[in-house]
Amino acid sequence: MRDGVRNVSLGDIAGEVGLAKSNVVRYFGTREEIYLELTAEELRDFEQEVRARLERTSGLEGVVEAIVDTLAARPLFCDLISECTTTLERNISLDVARGFKLDTIGATAGLGAAIARAHPLLTESEGAELAGAAALLAGLLYQMATPAPVLQQLYAQEPAIAAARLPFVPTLRRTLLAMATGLPALRESAPS
Repeated sequence: MRDGVRNVSLGDIAGEVGLAKSNVVRYFGTREEIYLELTAEELRDFEQEVRARLERTSGLEGVVEAIVDTLAARPLFCDLISECTTTLERNISLDVARGFKLDTIGATAGLGAAIARAHPLLTESEGAELAGAAALLAGLLYQMATPAPVLQQLYAQEPAIAAARLPFVPTLRRTLLAMATGLPALRESAPS
C-alpha cells in the first residue's frame, strides 16, 4: 500500500497474496470490505496504543499528545480513515457495514472512557467525541500531508501555495487542544 489505499485494486490485492481475483472475492468480498476489515484492525491497534499511553499520562496536553503521536505513527490508518466515508463504505454488504460501525462505536467509547480517566474535566462522551474528531481530522490532514504527484509538482513550483498547506501534527494537536478545552465550557453553558 505504498501507493495509498485509493490506488490499490482488488487485482493488486489478489496478486500480492497469491490468489486469483475470484478467490479473493469469494473469501473476502469486495475490495472495500477488505479495506474496512483492515481499517477495523488498525482502529483496534490505535485504541490499544492510545489507552496504554493514557495510563502513563494525565491532563489535557498528555491526552492530546497520546492521540496525536499515535495517529502520526500510523500513516496506513490515516490513509484508510481518509478513504472510509468517501469510498470504503460504498460497496459493502449490510453485515460488513454493521460490523464495522459496531467496531467503530466500541473503540470510540473505549477511548472516551480512557480519555475521561486521564483528564477528568472531560466526560466519557466528550472523550469519545474528541477521539472521533481526532480520527476524522487525521484522515483529512493526511491527504494534505501526502499530496498526489501533481500537487507535489505544484508545491515545488509555487512555494506560496505550498506554505498554505496545513501541517499534519501541529494542526491536529492545536485543533484537538482547542476542542478539548472548549467541550467542558460548552457543557456548562448548555441550557438545562
